[in-house]
Amino acid sequence: MPAPADRFPDRSPGFSSGLPHRHLDPRLLRGFLVVAEELHFTRAAARLYVAQQALSRDIRRLERELGAELFVRTTRQVTPTADGERLVPYARRVLEAQDALLSAFAGDGPERPLLVDVNSPGLVSGRVLDRARALAPECELMARFESGLTGAAGEILAGRLDASFGRFAGLDPAVRARLEQQPVRYEPMAVVLPEDHHLAGLDAVPLDALAGETVYAGAGNPRTREWTDLALHLFEGRGIALAPPAPVAVGADEFRRVMAKKRNPVLAVVDFPAMSETVRKPLVGPVPLSPVSLVWRKGLVHPGIDALRRAAGELAAEEGWLRRPADGWIPALDALVMAHARGR
Repeated sequence: MPAPADRFPDRSPGFSSGLPHRHLDPRLLRGFLVVAEELHFTRAAARLYVAQQALSRDIRRLERELGAELFVRTTRQVTPTADGERLVPYARRVLEAQDALLSAFAGDGPERPLLVDVNSPGLVSGRVLDRARALAPECELMARFESGLTGAAGEILAGRLDASFGRFAGLDPAVRARLEQQPVRYEPMAVVLPEDHHLAGLDAVPLDALAGETVYAGAGNPRTREWTDLALHLFEGRGIALAPPAPVAVGADEFRRVMAKKRNPVLAVVDFPAMSETVRKPLVGPVPLSPVSLVWRKGLVHPGIDALRRAAGELAAEEGWLRRPADGWIPALDALVMAHARGR
């Protein structure tokens, strides 16, 4: 029999009594709606592909959660109570919202923009992004410009960014465990010099020629720790000093001004954007390589990620980006991490 009206006092239309402190499983609402539509537990259980006993338990649990009797059950029929009828539109709205959310993140509906960090204009990441946009024109892939993968990884895990590029092995192992990666390129490294530097006239700068130099590699910048760590591995035993921490220069003009003042060579990659009053020279003897991966959060499902992965794979194959030169150098950990990812 339906419960007396005074059994559950002070109930508002939202079943608010006590609920702010509870978590309601949407699965229970889905079972409730099917029973309300079929008015028969056996048929409802068949539609849901569950046992009738399990469905009955779920309905009883939902009644306990809401503090309301939802159905009158007899051997011949199932009839919604007044509370059951009142719950129907709320349950439908909750499940419609859940379905819309799942569709948005499963590629079944209009997609949110994918936020992609390319670090700086002109780098390999920008080429991958351009190709991905051509492969998936229906997706909105929005470029962002972080200053390093360490910083970008924090933004990815916080949900403020979706993907980035950089040296995956240089991240903290606990951070790597929450991310996915796809190797993109072994990018040859370079040095940026003032145009009147004594090494500026060389076609390529041997690493031995940097002995005695103090080279800037982002020391002190918490967002580029993976790059500074790579530099320390490269400089070790070669007599190259790491330039001490300095305020981060934002923008090409400010970077050029600080460089002219400090006159330190700057460790870079061969695609580093050209700047006036400086020259960019590849490093040789051996050729140091910066391992670049596409990085995204584990579990992220979005057609834009699929497009980025396909774009990275195509460009790597076309350009030979993942072929290491015979005289190429990378730290042992990077070689292991890149090889493991490529072998999966």
